[in-house]
Amino acid sequence: MSFSKLFLYFCLSFVGGVFFKSITEIPQLLMPAFLILGILLISVFWEDPSGKLSASNRKGKKLVVIGFCFLFLVFGTWRQQTAELKIMNNELRKYNDTKQEVTLKGTVSKEPDTRATNLKLTIKPRKIFSEDSEYEIRTEGNVLITTSRYPEYKYGDELKITGELETPPEFEDFNYKDYLAKEGIYSVIFYPAIELLPKKENKGLFSVIYGGILEFKNKLRKSIYQNLSPPQSSILGAMILGDKRRMSENLKEKLSIVGLRHITAISGMHIMILSGVLMFLGISLGLWRGQAFYFALILLALFIVMVGMPSSAIRAGIMGGIFLLGQKLGRLSFSFRAIVFAATIMLIINPLLLSLDVGFQLSFLAVAGIIYLMPSFQNWLKFLPNPDIFPLRSLLSMTLAAQIFTLPILIYNFGYMSFLAPITNVLIVPLLPYIMVLGFIFGLAGMICHYLGWLFSLPAWFLLSYVIKIVDWFSQVPFATLTLEISWVWLIFSYLILGFITWRLNEKQKLKFLNY
Repeated sequence: MSFSKLFLYFCLSFVGGVFFKSITEIPQLLMPAFLILGILLISVFWEDPSGKLSASNRKGKKLVVIGFCFLFLVFGTWRQQTAELKIMNNELRKYNDTKQEVTLKGTVSKEPDTRATNLKLTIKPRKIFSEDSEYEIRTEGNVLITTSRYPEYKYGDELKITGELETPPEFEDFNYKDYLAKEGIYSVIFYPAIELLPKKENKGLFSVIYGGILEFKNKLRKSIYQNLSPPQSSILGAMILGDKRRMSENLKEKLSIVGLRHITAISGMHIMILSGVLMFLGISLGLWRGQAFYFALILLALFIVMVGMPSSAIRAGIMGGIFLLGQKLGRLSFSFRAIVFAATIMLIINPLLLSLDVGFQLSFLAVAGIIYLMPSFQNWLKFLPNPDIFPLRSLLSMTLAAQIFTLPILIYNFGYMSFLAPITNVLIVPLLPYIMVLGFIFGLAGMICHYLGWLFSLPAWFLLSYVIKIVDWFSQVPFATLTLEISWVWLIFSYLILGFITWRLNEKQKLKFLNY
C-alpha cells in the first residue's frame, strides 16, 4: 500500500471522527476504548522493531493500518470536543443575556456589512469594562455589532462600544447562533453607543494592504452601480463583489426556484467552477497547460481578494487551487487526495466547519464531482463542440458534475430541489466567465472615465439581461421545485449510492481505455 493511500485513509479517519462527534454525543468510554484498541493493534502487529513490517504478514499490515485509523478517529473526535469547549469557555459569553451594560474597546476586523437600514460590524475586542471589572480579553472570539446605517465605519477603525451582550438568536428556519459560531462570533450587541477612537499609527502590513484593497473594491463597486441599473447591477455585484444584500428578495426567490442561486454566491461551488473556467480560458488564449495554471491561480487569488477575502471564499480558493494543480500535473487522483488533505488541515484549525459551514461542504463535494464525474459527462456529451475559445462540452460537464455531487447537501440544508436546474445551468453557466470578465473591464474603465465605463458596460448589460430573462421565464413554470425534509441518515445513504455509481462509471472508463 502506497504512502499517499495510507495518508488518505488517516485523513478520512480524522474527518470521520469530527463528523460523528458533531452529529451525536459519543459515550465517554467509547473513545478511550478505540484509543486502547488502536494502540494494541499497532503494538501487537508491528513486527519489525526497525519500523518496517514483515513483507509476508499482509494481514498484520492491514491491522496496523486499522489501528492508526482508530487513533486518527479519536483525534478527530477530541478536536471537535475541544472546539465546543472553547465556545463554552469564551470570556465574553458569561456576560451574554445578563442585562448588564458593558463597554468594549476593539477593532473592526472585517469589511462592514452594509444593509439598507443598518450596519453590521465584526469587532475584535481587546478590553472589556463592566460595573465591577476592567481587564484585557485573552481568549479568541469576535462580537457582531448591529448599528445604524450612519455614521459609516471602515475596516481597521478603533471603536469604544457600550451596550448589552446577547446570545445570537436561533430562528425557526435558520440557526443564526451556529452560523456565527463557525466564524468565531459568540456574542452580539444591538444598537450600542459607539465612539470612534484615534487610529493607531503602527498598523501591521497586512492591515494596510487589506485596507487598501477594500478601498479599491469600494471604488469598483461605485463604478459598477453607476453604469448599470438594477437588477443587472445587483446580479453582477453579487457575482464579482459579494454584494448579495443588494439583490431583491423577489430576485433571490426566482434564482432559487430555477436552481441558479449559486451563481451569485462567493462560495464553494462558485469557486470550483470558476477555477476550471479560468483554466480553460488560459488554454483558449494559447497558453500551455503549465502557463494556464499560473494564469488561473493568479486570477483566482485576485478574485478572492477582490471580494474581501471572506473565510468561505478563502477555503474554497484553497481547494480550487489544489484542483488546478492536479490539472497542471495531469493527475486528478492527486487532486482528490490533496483536497482531502487540505480539508483535514482546515478541520484541525476549525472543526466546526464540517457541520456548520455549507460553503465548506460544497467546496469539497463540488471538486469531488468534477474529478470523478466530469470525464463521464464529457464522454456522454461528445456530440457537443469543444473549441478552445468556447469549450461548451467541458464547461457543461464540469457544471453538471458539480451540481450532482452537491445536490444532496443542498436539499439537506435548504429543503428543496429544483427540477429546472440542469436546463437553466446549461443555458447560463457557460456565460459566467464572460460576464465576470466584462464586468471587471467596464468597472475598471468606469473608475478612469464615467463615459468609458458606460460604453464598456453595454456587452455586460446584454448578457445579464439574457440571464434575467431566462430566470423570469423558467421561474414561472408550475411545479418547478419540490420541497423535501430529509435527515442526516438519508444524506449519508444518498452519498453512499452516489459514490457507488461513480465508482462503477470510473471502472467502465478504465475498461474502455484498456480495450482501446
